[in-house]
Amino acid sequence: MQLNSYETTTTPTSLTRFQFYSIGPKGKVKKQIEFDQFPSAPEVYNLAFGDVNECGTIDDLAVTGNHDRNKVLMTVALTVNRFLQRHPESHIFLSGSTPARSRLYQIAISNNLEEIQHNFVIYGYTNDQWELFEPNKNYQAFLIRLKK
Repeated sequence: MQLNSYETTTTPTSLTRFQFYSIGPKGKVKKQIEFDQFPSAPEVYNLAFGDVNECGTIDDLAVTGNHDRNKVLMTVALTVNRFLQRHPESHIFLSGSTPARSRLYQIAISNNLEEIQHNFVIYGYTNDQWELFEPNKNYQAFLIRLKK
């Protein structure tokens, strides 16, 4: 797995919010990753990610255009690892804000699946059920946990 990523800042005690800057042709764009606990399932955290807008909130529909998609995705992946190392019993729920983004996440997982599976178990959500992730299968959402 290529480790070309951006440096992040975070809240060191809980590792629930990370920030970094995408740098490219559109300039320096602030991005944020948040892990928000589901009240109905306290062991599951939703991964929210996107550009930080002028109100200081995450815009998960923004298209940055800095031509650094792989570096940004690697940065997000490394924060998932850091979060799960701090919260080893937790699961991360991940779904794209659009079907195209879910497909992008699926491609990124598939391209790195062998290395990901050394430390993590990934499930895909399709046909109203969760199953172990399989490459070349379409999923609407993903669930990631540490391998035990």
